[in-house]
Amino acid sequence: MQVCQCWEETFFGQRTPFTRKIALRTAITLGEGGVLVPYRRLINWGLGGRQGSGRQMYSWVDMEDIGRAIEWFFGHPELEGVYNIAAPGPVTNAHFMDTLRRLMGRRFGLPAPAWMLKMGAALIGTETELLLKSRWVLPAKLENTGFHFKHPQLDEALSSLKDSL
Repeated sequence: MQVCQCWEETFFGQRTPFTRKIALRTAITLGEGGVLVPYRRLINWGLGGRQGSGRQMYSWVDMEDIGRAIEWFFGHPELEGVYNIAAPGPVTNAHFMDTLRRLMGRRFGLPAPAWMLKMGAALIGTETELLLKSRWVLPAKLENTGFHFKHPQLDEALSSLKDSL
């Protein structure tokens, strides 16, 4: 979050006359490939249960809606500032994993407790922050401009990607 705020402060702090500035904060993006690849592997290996407590919030957005939002900004030159590009239906990690498993035809997935994730992250030299901390982002400012998401709910977004699951 601090990196994002520093970046935006620098971005908006630069004087650029006659230039409209829009900073997009995008949630985890669902589309062919990308983040679904490792999730698909976990589920196929029987490890697609909740991560950590499973209660942490998971904000997401369909790739098509990101494109539609960018197109929306081009069509509305009066808009500027910071906008969250996240579906209006964030879910818990447990709900996300349950939905993904169901759509992939898998009934069961072993959970990954926080200690196990931290150990694995240390082995590969990464952090567990994206998995274990809540990311609850809502697109209120964008929706107030009249933008409507094509895929506002997780079930329909993942169902539209069923062929790539």
